[in-house]
Amino acid sequence: MKKSLTFLFFIITSIFSVKAQIKSPDEFLGYALGTHFTPHYKVAEYFRQVAVAAPKSMKLIAYGMTNEGRPLMVAVISSATNMARIEEIQKTNLKLASGTTNNIDLSAQPVITWLSYNVHGNEANSTETSMKMLYTLVSGTNQQANEWLKNTVVVIDPCLNPDGRDRYVNYFNSVVGKTPNSDPAAREHIEPWPGGRPNHYYFDLNRDWAWQTQIESQQRLALYNEWMPQVHVDFHEQSYNEPYYFAPAAEPVHQDITPWQKSFQVIVGKNNAKYFDQEGWPYFTKERFDLLYPSYGDTYPLYNGSIGMTYEQGGIRAGLSVVTNDGDTLTLKDRIAHHFTTGMSTIEVSSQNHNRLLEEYKKYFQQEMTSSPGIYKTFVIKAGNLSRQKKLAELLKKNKIEFAYGGEKSGKAYDYDTQKEENFSLTRNDLIVNVQQPRAVLANVLLEPQTQVTDSNTYDITAWALPYVYGLKSYASKESFKGKYADLAIAEEASNDIEKPLAWLFPWGSAEDAQILNGLQRENIKVRQADQPFTVLGKEYPAGTLIVFRNENEKSVKDLRAKVVRIANQLNKPIVGITSGFVEKGKDFGSNVYPILKQPKVAIVSGNEVSSLAFGEVWFYLEHDLNLSACIITAKDINNLDINKVNTLILPDGSYSTFINEGLTAWLNKGGRLILMEDAIESVLDKKGFEIKKKEVIAKKDEKPIPSKLLFKDKDKDDYEFAIPGAIYKVNLDASHPFAYGLGKTYYTLKTDRKIYEPFAEGWNVGLVNDKSLMAGVVGKKVREELKSGLLIGVQNFGRGQVVYLANDPLFRNFWEGGKTLFCNLVFCRY
Repeated sequence: MKKSLTFLFFIITSIFSVKAQIKSPDEFLGYALGTHFTPHYKVAEYFRQVAVAAPKSMKLIAYGMTNEGRPLMVAVISSATNMARIEEIQKTNLKLASGTTNNIDLSAQPVITWLSYNVHGNEANSTETSMKMLYTLVSGTNQQANEWLKNTVVVIDPCLNPDGRDRYVNYFNSVVGKTPNSDPAAREHIEPWPGGRPNHYYFDLNRDWAWQTQIESQQRLALYNEWMPQVHVDFHEQSYNEPYYFAPAAEPVHQDITPWQKSFQVIVGKNNAKYFDQEGWPYFTKERFDLLYPSYGDTYPLYNGSIGMTYEQGGIRAGLSVVTNDGDTLTLKDRIAHHFTTGMSTIEVSSQNHNRLLEEYKKYFQQEMTSSPGIYKTFVIKAGNLSRQKKLAELLKKNKIEFAYGGEKSGKAYDYDTQKEENFSLTRNDLIVNVQQPRAVLANVLLEPQTQVTDSNTYDITAWALPYVYGLKSYASKESFKGKYADLAIAEEASNDIEKPLAWLFPWGSAEDAQILNGLQRENIKVRQADQPFTVLGKEYPAGTLIVFRNENEKSVKDLRAKVVRIANQLNKPIVGITSGFVEKGKDFGSNVYPILKQPKVAIVSGNEVSSLAFGEVWFYLEHDLNLSACIITAKDINNLDINKVNTLILPDGSYSTFINEGLTAWLNKGGRLILMEDAIESVLDKKGFEIKKKEVIAKKDEKPIPSKLLFKDKDKDDYEFAIPGAIYKVNLDASHPFAYGLGKTYYTLKTDRKIYEPFAEGWNVGLVNDKSLMAGVVGKKVREELKSGLLIGVQNFGRGQVVYLANDPLFRNFWEGGKTLFCNLVFCRY
């Protein structure tokens, strides 16, 4: 008996010893939460020390690293009983998400609630909140939380964007005084460009969930798909002059979001409101933040069976304290308290509704396996451009969307290009997505030709159908059929490894082709490009084909053949050598239609005049897709360019009017290529030498102004007639122009504004729209009239150089693959 009591005393002492080792954030950091901003490395250290101190209550999972080498991690927290079998819980949850099993005892399965903090770096309070949440849930000091954790597993991601957050925190900590200044005009509330919101490459990670272009998103979504939570909350901050926002969301709400998902948002919202009402804290719901665009931290989980929600605390750039427009002082401690309250409230509601959440979750995936969510049951993506089709397949795999290839099927289906029912038949490499699968809703949302929008007052774009994004011929069928083959059937092109060929030929049209060109030019190898198609040795080669002549290179390039072979092998491209310049069709190789391509020496303008997101898209694309390093300069430097060091200047979306002068035009006259993107075009309107002109809308004769129908109560809504939040237009290309190589006669672009230009009388009208160009998305009546015809992509000669005008962003959020082909041509193709 004495031994038993001693043993029991030992166990109790051990338990209290472990609890005593769990330091609160205040104890660990050496300051009270809310009195300082915590650098990310200290946050990571805190999570690690809690994991060591409480191994029976918490599991820390490191899931990756950022571009700047900061760790990404989540804490998995539950009762000791649940944590002892956490792998079993995880596996069972994935079985529920498969939609193929009925024999699971839901009473023994906890609900999984995932809390994501700080996706926008300068919305910095939520990472501070995550430490308070962690301590409260793991320390055992909160009896209510202890009860909730018996049937709830909580996953906490303390910071989705450590690089952006540290950019903000390091700036703030470097300028704040001994006493924080609450005046909104104080410098601690005014971040320098580019601000802390985006990641290292200046991308908005909250718009990257589905596309997964960024390393943080790729690593996080891989982990997310290993857990598939029932509830997901994305914690944000908005203007510090705004009160708190929580679900339910505003319209438009996508039609595939279920009644249960919408009703549970109301349940959570009412519980949050209960606690806010007790404290007298202001809040709002059902406004501004809708549920449509599929790549947010609330919609992406919703389209994957979860209850996805956004919470927005007022506080961007509020620092440690700020005086609001209402005269109140908002502190970081206040903001932490608000986020902590909604976080705990959400866990409470998840626990209380444990059975219903799991039942509905199970039903969600079972329905996906038996019925398609939209009117179309099968999507067919033709094998016209295998490079872009492969990239689409990679995206589908990242999102766990099932697909196959080929088969024996023909019939009628909706043609994305003609927008009519047309005949189609399958070929071996056509990609087929049947939506009767576990990820049916997500597949339907990403592929459906038209997204139904119930309210034009949307928070983001209204069209993103992947066949348009990738520029691939596609069909949507109301019949259900599946592909026959698991993989592409690609006949490996054998290398024609001739010892002393006349020339080597390489294809053009993909990022890999551009990397080959870049690699060859780095070795000072002269590369020519065919301006016209040709046929040699019985094989047809399209315009854009790259040609390396042995004779004009081997005298100046040592080990020429070895270098060509090495560069091709690095990118798994075959070596194609030819022995004669006499072509069967087209022009012989001595013709002037095979010009030498200049090696691009690229500069990108950055700084206060530039949209940081637009700059980041160009920077990231050049480095990651093309393996091309650019010189990054400021706007004041654009008039001091050396044509021998920079021959291509890119001005991303921004305002440059005061910087356009004789220095830039002199550089153009010497042979420079200036690429103006979006609002950068406005900077050269009416400037000497620049021929671009805005298209003027001519009012009809005797047309009288229509009285406004806008009511005062709708003052905060967009006027639908002038709305274009983001719609897809078909651009008619001059297929013979080098900028159209790899695209053909059409290119689909995302239009987010009303700007359109007059076609050139002299110059190249590379991309035009007409009254049949609108393909998908919300566009108001007045805007449709304005965009009936005009120029979106144009080129003019400027002395020995060129100016390229891009009215729309071809690199939109870096997932617009068709636009990448266009932009690649702008950088490399010379004429």
